[in-house]
Amino acid sequence: MTDPTAPIDAEYAQYPSLVDRTVFVTGGADGVGAGIVEEFAKQGSKVGFADINADKAAETIARCEAHNPRHSPVFYAVDLLDIAATQAVLATAITDLGGITVLVNNAASDDRHTWQEVTPEYWDNRINVNLRHYFFALQAVAPQMLEAKNGSIINIGSSSYQIQEDFFPGYAIAKSGVEGITRTMARTFGVDNVRVNTVLPGWVATEKQLTKWWSPEGEDGTMRDQAIKRRIYPREFAQMVLFLAADDGAACTAQEFVVDGGRR
Repeated sequence: MTDPTAPIDAEYAQYPSLVDRTVFVTGGADGVGAGIVEEFAKQGSKVGFADINADKAAETIARCEAHNPRHSPVFYAVDLLDIAATQAVLATAITDLGGITVLVNNAASDDRHTWQEVTPEYWDNRINVNLRHYFFALQAVAPQMLEAKNGSIINIGSSSYQIQEDFFPGYAIAKSGVEGITRTMARTFGVDNVRVNTVLPGWVATEKQLTKWWSPEGEDGTMRDQAIKRRIYPREFAQMVLFLAADDGAACTAQEFVVDGGRR
């Protein structure tokens, strides 16, 4: 399902400060996360990423290597719901990569559900999948950033709760908490020159979205609401993440940046 307006030939910025910069992305095997991993690899960054899907991770690494990156991304298999295992992987990655200067908290799941069917168990799952590991990944990585007095933490949120989408309340409510993490920790870490920001996607045309959730009616509604009348793709969403990771974004913290084609 190709889109002739996709920005496949766009000439994006190259950031000298991202060359050899150490980056870790959660949920980097596919979707938006894979797009972020690939764009950092193109910048010459040292990228580690965590995910539970080893097959998709291998595909992402292969796409990165096709561009002859300065460093091939390093994959860490982990279930992010296991906080102890997640923090252990991050400790390993800090050693492997020579520190982590940029943390991108991305992993999430926007499975559809109604408010009536949410059980206490499913509620806890939505919070754990979409919010809890953000904080504990930050907790594992921040100390060495604070010691170095340099770092950028980028939390991927969602505009869904802001535009009042109603087909996944557990996800939307969990994602609203991402902004709380960003603003609280930006204040805490700012004195040591560690920045924390949120990037909010709208409807990004990932493989999962197009194969699992796409419908003509849904796309018609999105195009009606967006100012830019085309799909938004992972590669262009990642450009905002790159800016915030690079020295070019050094004055930005405690902010939310929306990449949704003007939908919100």
